[in-house]
Amino acid sequence: MNTTVGEVVPESVLDRIQNFSDPKQEWRRLFSELYGTFLLVIVAAGGGMMSEAFPGVISRQAAVVAPGLMVLGVILFMGKVSGAHLNPAVSIAFALRGDFPWRRVPGYIVVQLIGATLASLLLTAVIGVSSRYGSNYPAANYSAGAAFWMEALLTLGLVSVILGTASGAQNVGLFGAFGVGAYIALAGLWGSPISGTSMNPARTFGPDLASGNFTDFWVYAAGPIVGAIVAVGAAFVLRGKGGGASGSGAAQGALFTEVSKTD
Repeated sequence: MNTTVGEVVPESVLDRIQNFSDPKQEWRRLFSELYGTFLLVIVAAGGGMMSEAFPGVISRQAAVVAPGLMVLGVILFMGKVSGAHLNPAVSIAFALRGDFPWRRVPGYIVVQLIGATLASLLLTAVIGVSSRYGSNYPAANYSAGAAFWMEALLTLGLVSVILGTASGAQNVGLFGAFGVGAYIALAGLWGSPISGTSMNPARTFGPDLASGNFTDFWVYAAGPIVGAIVAVGAAFVLRGKGGGASGSGAAQGALFTEVSKTD
């Protein structure tokens, strides 16, 4: 028996799907990235700023675990909309992997930076301390070069987890959020003393812009991107080329995703 799509799926549902896939609806995904990055930085930068405002109340362990928990929550509630990149290095990695269209990368990065900046400005107004206390800087006894390599190493692990849980062989759907969130917390627990464990250019850019202090920002822009590029190479060695339906769905939000024609 032959059935049409309209007989299986209600017309109203098809209309919503088609409207969402319309390029004019890209603003939904961009808002999702802005909002998600805003929430991430509220917690990530907020921990350091609250610690400055209330000495001894927030431990280092709590400050580095909190962003992992926030990312877990954000992926669960909006991952299907935009892919929940929340990080320019992740957007670039997905594009290099072939799972995300390059033409959409600039828009994602711009809104991620805006979301991080808005969060930092709001935190400054509410808490009443400079957002530099919520930013990332190399440890006093370590060079910017050491912090760069730490950020690259930590981001290598982060992006490997993200690309791995989004692959066709190991795609675990929304449960991948637990793997990503757990990695962020783990990386912070052991790596934060040297570099602060940013692993995200936007997460550091927002507090730096709000405070006007870009000391060693290059570490937190270049380190994560280098780590992400190496992670893409590792993913190719482990699983071959990307661009499949599973990885593309995870990267783009799974709502009428674009799958690489070279697959």
